[in-house]
Amino acid sequence: MEQSKNQYKIEATSFNLQQYLDRIKFSEEIELTIEGITKLMRSQLFSVPFENIDVQSKKVISLNGDDIVEQIVTKNRGGYCYQINGLFSLVLQEIGVPHYYVAARPLVNPGQNAKTHLGIIATIENEVYLIDLGFGGNSIRKPLKLSKIGTEIQHDFDTFTLVKTKENEFLLQIMIGQEWSNLYSFDLTPQRWIDFKPANYYNYSHQDSVFTQKLIVVLQNPLGKKILSKNSLKVMTNGVSEIFSFEDSQLNTILETEFNLRLEKS
Repeated sequence: MEQSKNQYKIEATSFNLQQYLDRIKFSEEIELTIEGITKLMRSQLFSVPFENIDVQSKKVISLNGDDIVEQIVTKNRGGYCYQINGLFSLVLQEIGVPHYYVAARPLVNPGQNAKTHLGIIATIENEVYLIDLGFGGNSIRKPLKLSKIGTEIQHDFDTFTLVKTKENEFLLQIMIGQEWSNLYSFDLTPQRWIDFKPANYYNYSHQDSVFTQKLIVVLQNPLGKKILSKNSLKVMTNGVSEIFSFEDSQLNTILETEFNLRLEKS
């Protein structure tokens, strides 16, 4: 029965906590407090890029836990929500933080959107939080307390809020300019890891998926973030943005210098 219960979450026999900590450059003692989990989350955000390079190379994106560990920890790569949040789930399992997955509906793009995003709901110090390291340039940067409905929540230079919808779902919004912009909605129905296989297949293979349409690479840092999209690099520092254009021939150099991504030669 215990083995069946474990299969609700990502599994990886190759996961090693110390190797993970080395990957994200985390040398402190792990504390099971909101401050401690926040430090872990931010260390991963600042070390592991959100990226869809393999999707652009028309590769199959595996949800096997050992494959994810190899890609991010061993090969020093990144990934999108399933890989990035899946890896953090392995960490939470290892250190004993209760959590489960929810399916979220991205609302950034207009039109009909399926629930293709994976978020984590964790209980830390008897409070319930949303944890999400895998929503690209608009990811929250700390665990977000679900009880803070309707309040402005500052994460460094970004401002977020959670509201309740008519369907009694949570809606995560970010302040852009002077207006609230929808990011995604979700309810608290627990999902199993295997439930995200169809959404993953859509994200890496369907022509309507944003990941198949253009290259996206994001790396957060303590002062801001860097966002690469197609042939443009946006550098945000203390809320101020600079945009640089580059040629295709410069891509690998930019990936290495700005995102610490060294791609394997095919």
